[in-house]
Formats: sequence, structure tokens, C-alpha cells
Amino acid sequence: MAILNTKQVLKDNKTNNSNSITSLTLTFKALSDVSCLSDFNNLEKLDLTFNSLSSLEALKECVNLKWLSVVQNKLRSLKGIERLTKLTVLNAGKNKLNSMDEVTSVITLRALILNDNEITSIPKLDRMKELNTLVLSRNPIQEIGESMEKLKLISKISLSHCQIQTIGSSLKSCTELRELRLAHNSITNLPDELVCNKRIRILDIGNNFIGRWSNLKVLSSLSNLRNLDLQGNPVAEKKKLARKIKKLVPSLQIYNAKPMEKIMENEDGRINDSSADAGDKPEVKKPKHLDHTKGSNSMEHHVAGPSKDTDVDGNQEYFMEKKSKGKRKKGDVEFPDIAKKRPTFEDLKQNGNNSGEDGKSSYLNPDIKNNLLPDKHETKESSKKKTGEEVQRKKRVKNVTIDDGEIPFSAMFTADITENAASQNESLKKSKQEIHSAGEVVTFPKNKKKIKRGNVGASALQSLLPANEIGLGGPSAWDD
Repeated sequence: MAILNTKQVLKDNKTNNSNSITSLTLTFKALSDVSCLSDFNNLEKLDLTFNSLSSLEALKECVNLKWLSVVQNKLRSLKGIERLTKLTVLNAGKNKLNSMDEVTSVITLRALILNDNEITSIPKLDRMKELNTLVLSRNPIQEIGESMEKLKLISKISLSHCQIQTIGSSLKSCTELRELRLAHNSITNLPDELVCNKRIRILDIGNNFIGRWSNLKVLSSLSNLRNLDLQGNPVAEKKKLARKIKKLVPSLQIYNAKPMEKIMENEDGRINDSSADAGDKPEVKKPKHLDHTKGSNSMEHHVAGPSKDTDVDGNQEYFMEKKSKGKRKKGDVEFPDIAKKRPTFEDLKQNGNNSGEDGKSSYLNPDIKNNLLPDKHETKESSKKKTGEEVQRKKRVKNVTIDDGEIPFSAMFTADITENAASQNESLKKSKQEIHSAGEVVTFPKNKKKIKRGNVGASALQSLLPANEIGLGGPSAWDD
């Protein structure tokens, strides 16, 4: 508990004249008494969020206030607000108010936010003709009644998480209404009077008790509707409801917080149509060359996806990934059953060496084969001449199997980039040694250009992944 002091306010604002202050932010100060604010005659904006105020009587002298926030205090009444005849925005959410009758006399209000209180009924707001935003969500309000009959300019209404059972004709006069949120109530029907609200663009009636298709037919009159939420209603469980909704409201873009186009594609079976047969198996796609530098946008394929080849009988099959249950030995590679007999590793080696001679292609993708099987033109003498690093690199490539789930996806890119850098450094060292062995004087420029290298590891992987889509049909940002 704390009492606001005029001297302290002037000191914090670096002034000696209280009339020069038009805006004050006094949040998180545990204030219980702000009576000294009567000295600030020109105060227009006041933020008292997160304090311990139990009354607004101390503000009745601040007659020039236009913007007031008293969120998260201990208010049980709005008494004292009647004197603020210039007030346009009032946010008194998250208090203990059980009535809102005092605000009806503040006819200048344009935005009234009283969410998360204990208000049980809405008084007539017919005098508040300039009101355009009304937020009463999370209050035990049971009916709207005739409270909004003359609110012709209101454009946003939130009555979510209340106890409303019917809408009736209560919104008939709200012809400028564009956003209506009635989620988490006990509504069973959308009334025919909703036809008067033709400007509605966002309608959230999720988690109610609407069970029949006939209860939704009034939606056909909402030609400007772009965002509709029905999830949580019994009617939303019916198959291919999205198709009926789209025919009813052709302008609809977001349905149940998802793009309407994607929902329609899923219902038509054009996306994931093989998921019923495949179960939890990853989707098989057409292969790409084994090139780690290009990256991959899918976390399901550890290297470069499946490779497509022709088997002995001329039938096209896919080289699919398959997880191994036992421990692998170096050089082991697992393959699916392409023919009746599962080929052994010796068969694959023989097939790889004879590829192209009989007009039939190998079981292996050429890029994988070159890494796993020895070149038929390679002699023993040439292999001995290879450097130690090249031999070690080839061994590491041999040990990487396509279905190795223990190897992180980013390591595929990291290893390739590191090997390229190591080979460049090795070739540079060799060239220097050859020049020095010739007995010549060699000079190198001081300002050598540094070779730019891409990000290695998780940062490189992050740049390859698609950006997340966000913001489609989410909750309202103004009723929190």
C-alpha cells in the first residue's frame, strides 16, 4: 500500500509546474491513494495499471481526462467516473466490478473495456452514441437484452466466456458491426435478425451448442464475412462441413483459424490422400541428387530423399528409407525388397561394377554408389597415393547410412562444409610446399581476401527451413 505524492510526481517528471503535465504512467506502484492527482488540472492520459485502488473517487477532479486505464486493481465500483465528461477510452478490466451502471452517463466514451470482472447484466447504453468498441468478456452475463438497441456506430463487441444463451434481436440496430465474438457461451442458434449485420467480417461463435445445419443458414446474408470460427460446436463435427460453409459464404477466407483453401483441399483428398494407407510412414517423394550444399526443406529425409531406379525386370521402384532395429556394422546398407530376393551387399557391389554393360541400371543412385562402392577403374597403386585425409573422408561417407536416425539433420550439412574447407586448406599447403621446394622466392600480398564461408551447424539449417506462418484467424488482441 502506498500514497501518491505530488512532489514525487513533479520530481519524476523533472518539472515544478503541475499544469504542464498532460500524461502520467504510474504502473506497478501498489498505490491505494491517488487523491493528489486533483492538482494536475491538464492531465489527459493516466495509466494506473497494476495498483491497489479500491475507488475512483479521487479522480473526479481530473475533468480533462480523455484516456484512463485502471486494469488489475481492487475496484468494486466505478463511482466517480461520472464527472469525467471528456473521457473517450476507459479500461477497467480485471477488477471486482459487479456493475457498470456508472458508465452510462459518460456519453463521450468510444471504447469501453470491462473484461474479467463480476458484472451480471448490461444496462441500456442508448445514450452512448459514440461508442464503437465494447469488451465484456469473462463476466457472468446471461443475456444481452435491449442494452445495445441504439448503438449504431459500434463496430466491435466481445462477449466471450459469459453465460449468454440467446442473441435474439439485441444486435439488430448495430448496422456498423464488423467484429463479433461470442465464443464459450451457451448459444444454440444464430437468429435471423443477424441479417441486419451485413458488415460483419469476423464472427467467433466457437464452443457453443449449435447442433443443426439449419441454425447456420443466416450466414448466407453476411456477404462481407471473412473469418468464421465454429469449432467446439456439435455441428462442426459433421463431415465436409467446410464445403457447405464455403457455398453458403463464398467470401470466407479463414475457417476455424485455418485458411479455407487448405481445408477444401484436405476434404477433396488432394493433400495427404495416401495417409490412410501409409499410416505413420513418411511421405515418399521423387529423388534429388545427393547434394548437401543445396539443403532440404523437409526434416523427414536425412540425406536427399529416396532415389528412383529400375530393377532387373524393368519395373520402377523407389529406394525408401527404412529404420534398422539392430546394430550396424561399418559398410552396411539396408535396402527394401525390390525383387523377390533381397540383394546382398556382394550382389550390390557386383551390380555396381557391371552397371551400364548390360543396359540395366544399378540398385543404387549413382551418387550413393560412388561413395559406397569402389570405382572399377581405380587401381591399387592410385588408391595408395591418396592422402590420409581423403581416405578418412571416404570412410566417414561410407559409414553414413540413409536410415541412420542418430545422425542430426544439420550434421549432414556441417560435415560437407567442413570437408570442403579442409580440402581447400590442404591444396593451398601443397602449392606452397611445391613453390618453396623449387628454390624460388615467394611473396604473398598482405591484404588477402578472406574466403567467406556459410554458417555451419544449426544456424545454417535454420536458414534453409521455411518461415512459420502466423496470424491467421487467431484470438482478438483487444480483449485481453
